[in-house]
Amino acid sequence: MRGVVFDGKQAQVVDDLEVRAPGPGEVLVAISAAGLCHSDLSVIDGTIPFPPPVVLGHEGAGVVEAVGAGVTHVEAGDHVSLSTLANCGACADCDRGRPTMCRKAIGRPGQPFSRGGTPLFQFASNSAFAERTVVKAVQAVKIPEDIPATSAALIGCGVLTGVGAVLNRARVDHGESVVVIGAGGIGLNVLQGARIAGAVTIVAVDANPAKEAVARRFGATHFVDASAAGDTSAAVREILPTGADHAFECVGHVRLIRQAIDLLDRHGQAVLLGVPGFKEEASFQVSSLYLDKTVMGCRYGSSRPQRDIALYAELYRQGKLMLDELVTEVYPVEDFAKAVDDARHGRVARGVLTF
Repeated sequence: MRGVVFDGKQAQVVDDLEVRAPGPGEVLVAISAAGLCHSDLSVIDGTIPFPPPVVLGHEGAGVVEAVGAGVTHVEAGDHVSLSTLANCGACADCDRGRPTMCRKAIGRPGQPFSRGGTPLFQFASNSAFAERTVVKAVQAVKIPEDIPATSAALIGCGVLTGVGAVLNRARVDHGESVVVIGAGGIGLNVLQGARIAGAVTIVAVDANPAKEAVARRFGATHFVDASAAGDTSAAVREILPTGADHAFECVGHVRLIRQAIDLLDRHGQAVLLGVPGFKEEASFQVSSLYLDKTVMGCRYGSSRPQRDIALYAELYRQGKLMLDELVTEVYPVEDFAKAVDDARHGRVARGVLTF
């Protein structure tokens, strides 16, 4: 079968992948579509260290082909969106409703794939850049069949992370103000999460002025062109003189993390979603935090995928959550190299691979 394999030096499309049958508590899914996320690119460029050879992809949707023993919530023929959260369901964090903190969900990756007799690792417990993949049952969430696969695929990472950061982690409330630094795939979902939450002033900040139209479409009430503003913070302060209730950093740059903190009003929250290099350090003025300001990380939108994916699918069907509009370009998997180039050069909000 076809898939995208990173061997430690380059990523390429191959056609001789094999995947094992599902075991107890597992599901075999035929992938219909998979979004190309910057986390996949970060594996290729080394920002996210991951053992090769590995089958890439972690934002997918498809149809269940088979289930292992003990799986009852989905069956063959069901349409599913996949999460990357292979949590155990039995530890203290899972029991508290915090599956993103499950230590078994962050463990060493499995090797359900093989190629020419050589085992290959699974990226993010998912590997959606393959015609078929095996995931834990908890990762497969049944969705209505009328949601296009190219849109449903994006729920499992970008939407869970961005919208979830707003609703689950920051818990943005009606009437509050939000600054979103970076209007890429994650940033757009933060913007629409803030809109859904009822924020009144939503400021998008990006160095690409061409993103203004799409940022406003997703919920931004204001747009600051970071490439043109001599002092980006000053430009934001013209809109929010006392600062923002919430600032989301969606780029992964330590300078922008500092900017997010500096843009907060009293009792404000800075939420870090971008991924800098794993050894990078950020600095801030400690005294600025004594006005009850908070700096918080957020893993995977602090989500509970079995609940949240179903919720977001319903919000989409009600016209409240935008998914189709996130899909800028659809590529056959054979055009993976072009999809990567478009993503790296900011030509797309989200590119989607199809099989």
